[in-house]
Amino acid sequence: MSKVKKSFFCQNCGYESVKWVGQCPSCGQWNTFVEEVIEKANGKQNWDDYTANEKRGSKAVALSQVKSGEEKRINTTDAELNRVLGGGIVSGSIILVAGEPGIGKSTLFLQSGLQLQDQRVLYISGEESEQQIKMRADRLYNNGASINNDNFFLLTETSTQTIFQEIKKLKPDVVIVDSVQTLQSNIIDASQGSISQIKECAGEFQRYAKETNTPVFLIGHITKEGGIAGPKILEHMVDVVLQFEGDRHYAYRILRTLKNRFGSTSELGIYEMTDKGMRGVANPSEILITQKEEQLSGIAIAATLEGVRPLLIEVQSLVTQSVYGTPQRTVSGFDLRRLQLLLAVLEKRGGFHFGVKDVFLNIAGGIKVEDPSIDLAVLCALLSSYEDVPLPQSICFAGEIGLSGEIRAVNKIDQRIAEAEKLGFEKIIVSKYNQSVRQSRQKFNIEVVTMARVEEVYQYLF
Repeated sequence: MSKVKKSFFCQNCGYESVKWVGQCPSCGQWNTFVEEVIEKANGKQNWDDYTANEKRGSKAVALSQVKSGEEKRINTTDAELNRVLGGGIVSGSIILVAGEPGIGKSTLFLQSGLQLQDQRVLYISGEESEQQIKMRADRLYNNGASINNDNFFLLTETSTQTIFQEIKKLKPDVVIVDSVQTLQSNIIDASQGSISQIKECAGEFQRYAKETNTPVFLIGHITKEGGIAGPKILEHMVDVVLQFEGDRHYAYRILRTLKNRFGSTSELGIYEMTDKGMRGVANPSEILITQKEEQLSGIAIAATLEGVRPLLIEVQSLVTQSVYGTPQRTVSGFDLRRLQLLLAVLEKRGGFHFGVKDVFLNIAGGIKVEDPSIDLAVLCALLSSYEDVPLPQSICFAGEIGLSGEIRAVNKIDQRIAEAEKLGFEKIIVSKYNQSVRQSRQKFNIEVVTMARVEEVYQYLF
């Protein structure tokens, strides 16, 4: 009989130590170490110890003997979910989905599970009762009709021992766990949500997914800093990490891929939260651009790209005279340090005195943009508000700004131009150094204007 094993874990980052320490060597936080029992005296158990299945044998195989082929995928009826997963749910994959409370994680995957009519789905909830889940399911509609699925099963349980006993009886094709922080393994003598419990429960579901070729969705919580709650190893154990984000004051939600072993890691899915559930947005560019009757200064349209998906978004800026000693720099949906860099370029290369101005920048729609091609639109919006001169509504921008004031080339310019033309824009300003601009001018009806420096843009627009 093995001894009881204990260890100390940092509750902030999951760092493990054999003894208590005041400051975490990993994250630098103080007084975050808590002692947890990581193994009882009865020893380790595997998920299939709860079942009567025989454990499959493992042996080394030469790489040349392995048959190559595409992964078997389960095609969902949700086009946005298919996109972020790389084309569907891969059999045997384990997928971690994290997001703020109330953002709609449970609603999205309850709806997705109900829409899998040809698959036997087991929805495990450790947070809600069966009646609560039933009430939410009754509110979900697909194409105006209530979603009914006789292959959808509920299990309100937190003990992994009981869960795997039910899994053995039901033999589901897809498993959804809401949430991994509520699970509790009987071989770990620690509270629910602790570092050791999360690691052990996720490990059991990982072994189950790989050995039975069953896809598993683990819905998780996030910390107050916005990171995924639990140890960092949790993100390494899973195959796919999805971040569900958005402002609860807006109707739109974004499902972003942070890690994907079976597809692109920069995909994006956009949903609209309605009283009938989550609705995928097929053309997000139309909802991200404000419809207005009069021209206003400080507004520019950027042709950006998320993964392989082109988006046209609205950049709003407000430049006013500073009434305090230190000018304010406030951003929403954009990197503050990137804004300060662009203001420095305008000060140095253009001679504009932003150092005595308050600058406010907002990406309309409540989304966050990291594509550097939005730089040119941000710069033009700042100049428009600075000069108080509206930009033409029929023009958009795609270009990265360098420290010397040059407009750098961006990738996949043809997709950006095609999206701008589809939405009725007449002109798009891009970098002179894009290789395929000459061919793009011949393929599209939209006028493609090429420029090399920010001074040329200012002279052209103002």
